[in-house]
Amino acid sequence: MRIGELSKATGVSSRSLRYYEEQGLLSGHRLPNGYRDYAEEAVQQVAFIQDLYRAGLSSGIIREILPCAGAQTLEGDCSELLARVRQVRDELVRQERQLAQRREMLEGYLSGARTPTGFEPQAPGDRPRCAAPPSWPNRPADGPSRGAEV
Repeated sequence: MRIGELSKATGVSSRSLRYYEEQGLLSGHRLPNGYRDYAEEAVQQVAFIQDLYRAGLSSGIIREILPCAGAQTLEGDCSELLARVRQVRDELVRQERQLAQRREMLEGYLSGARTPTGFEPQAPGDRPRCAAPPSWPNRPADGPSRGAEV
């Protein structure tokens, strides 16, 4: 099938398919007229590549995984990928925790709960108010203030 047909079958742009080919993730062969031609299995391969990208894997890791994708067991070079994929998974877990902490901070702000960041409690419907900022620790007490002549 040609690149346009593969694009239509997968919902992936022709530009992305050409990128996958440049990265060594997808291979087709050139017809005498210069058109790219892909096997029917390319539809499943593109779906697999998309899944791996959505999981946060880089094209370099995906390139290494693809030859192992059809293996029944991960042995030899393919088993070494497990550690790298686990690292990516662990990084995603770390990012999820960080996002959850940020979300909780925003929820506290929106609900008006007093938090370590200085938000004061408020009545429902009031705009959030911030407590007075702490004094700046690195500014000299007797130094020039903003707008003062030096």
